[in-house]
This record gives sequence, structure tokens and C-alpha cells, in this order.
Amino acid sequence: MRKFLALMTATMLSMTLLSGCGNAADEGQADSSDAATGEAMETPVDIGIIQLTEHPALDAAREGFVQALEEAGYTDGDKVNIEVQNAQGDQSNLQTISQKFVSDGKDLILAIATPAAQAIAAETKDIPILVTAVTDPAASGLCDSNEVPGGNLSGTSDLTPVKEQIDLLTKILPDAKKVTVMYCSGEENSAIQADMAEEAAKAKGLEVERKTVTSTNDVAQVTESVIGTCDAIYIPTDNVLASSMPLVSSITNPAGVPVIVGEQGMLEGGGLASVTISYTDLGKTTGEMAVKLIEGADISTMPIGYAPNPELMINTDTIADLGITIPADIEASATKVTTTSTDEAQ
Repeated sequence: MRKFLALMTATMLSMTLLSGCGNAADEGQADSSDAATGEAMETPVDIGIIQLTEHPALDAAREGFVQALEEAGYTDGDKVNIEVQNAQGDQSNLQTISQKFVSDGKDLILAIATPAAQAIAAETKDIPILVTAVTDPAASGLCDSNEVPGGNLSGTSDLTPVKEQIDLLTKILPDAKKVTVMYCSGEENSAIQADMAEEAAKAKGLEVERKTVTSTNDVAQVTESVIGTCDAIYIPTDNVLASSMPLVSSITNPAGVPVIVGEQGMLEGGGLASVTISYTDLGKTTGEMAVKLIEGADISTMPIGYAPNPELMINTDTIADLGITIPADIEASATKVTTTSTDEAQ
């Protein structure tokens, strides 16, 4: 009798557990469907954005990326969940953020600027990674080639028209004999552009001196060291110097030294002129690539994209500060901007 009662008790307990599992399964099904219509609900795509630091170009690339997603119907909080993390220029922060995104199991990661791309690429070979504001992904060791990346990473290059920028320098300053190319020694993209600028400048008969900074801490010292030694300065799309352009221009403009820069944000920081890409458009191009990935494209065969339609721009405030005359054809065709950021200089 005792054995029978024990058997009955065990049987009833098993039935109770099975009933509980059935209810849990039913509840799980309810969670994945709309209660009103009974239609299956899509799980939002989980996107992580890791950005090296804040400055107008990188911010514009991020905003363009999100805009392209929204235009395709992927709104944050609806079909996608977007988490943005800014490393504030700190390499250890980049590694921490990268490890967090991987452990969180992000479905897609956007890396803005080369150090951010290198940090996340070192942490995962499985999660699709899109990069932007990276001059040459292949040369930076991020993919097999820019034409056929071959792994889990693709994106867009912010390679600017360096030769055209040097041509612009010689048109605005026809009497220039010596140019200083200034960039951060720790940024591979900047070194690539510095090589291109030196080659283009020498082809124009200019003498070239290269000066490097290691961080924002020595920007003022290095800038002051070239005053009186050159006729003009060229600065490529360098993250450290982009964030420090108001400080640079607060030294160069009173000294009468023109600075040709790599992009619009640096121009608005006090540079003289540029043939510049749009980082908003660059980000939008990257966002369009993200949409293709979400909808099933293969990232390994997705070629690196480039920003369309570089634009000639001049800073009218800096022209007035320097007291120079811009050639009439450049004046007529250029987009005019003014200096908008002075916080670094104060």
C-alpha cells in the first residue's frame, strides 16, 4: 500500500510539473506575439555604437548612420535597439566597451574612427562590424581588402581628397614655399594621409616638414614651434587635432599662418579652407549598409564605401583674421562657413 501511495504521489507530481512547463511554453508564445492580433512580433536588432571621442565629424557620422536606419524604417526602440558608448579618446575605455558589447551579444556593432574599429575587431570575429571615419580599413589591418573584406567587418572610408587639398593650398597661397604637415603620431589614418600630402606637396615644388603631436596635451607646444618656420600648415582628418582646432587656430591665425584642413568641422574650428567630404553623408552610407546586413546581406563580400561629392569650403572669419585675398574663382564657387567653436582656445 505504501508503495502504491508513493507511486501515485510521484505520478501526480510529474503531471503537475508537465502542466507547469506547458503553461510556461504558452506564456513564452504569448510574449513573442501581439496579444490583440496574434501575429508574431519581431525581436529588435540589438546595435552597439562605439565612438572614439566627441567632435563634429564623428558625431555627424553617428547621426547620419541613425538617420539612414530611420529612413529605412528601423527606428531606435522599435525595430532596433541602439546603445551608444563614447570612449572619450581613452584606449582602455575602447577595450572595456568592446568587451561589453561582445558579452552582451550585440547583433551588429558600428565603430567610429580607427582606434574604435581596431578595439572591437580584436574582440570578435563573429559579430558583424561596420566601421566609419576610417581612412583605409585594409591598410589598418581591419580586413583583407577594401574591395572584398573577407571577414566580419566592412564599412566606409573617410579618405579625403588630399591631393585636391594641397592643390587648393597652392592656389590660395601661390607664393608659399614651405608647408608643415601636422598630425598625431598615434593615428595610423593620419600617417597615411601625411604620406599622401607630402607626396602631393613635393610634386608642387613645396618643401615639406612633418610635425607630430602625441595627444591634446602637446598641441599648443607643437603648433607654436612651427610659427615662423613655414608659410602654411596642412592638417589631415586627425582626431586629436580635429578636437583641438580652436586651440590651433588661436595660435596660427594671429600669427598669420594659414591652415588647410581635412574636413568641415576643423574648418569651423578656425581652419582656412578645405575640399571636404560630408561626414553626415558618410554615416548615412554606413547606415544603408547596416540595413542591407539586417535584411540578410553577406558582410564578407560587402566592399568598403566612400563618401560622395567632396565640397570646396572656406572660412570667412579666418580669411578676415589673416587679411588675405581669396582668388575670385575659389571665392565664387566655395561654400562659406564661419568659426563656430572657440571653447578649446579659451
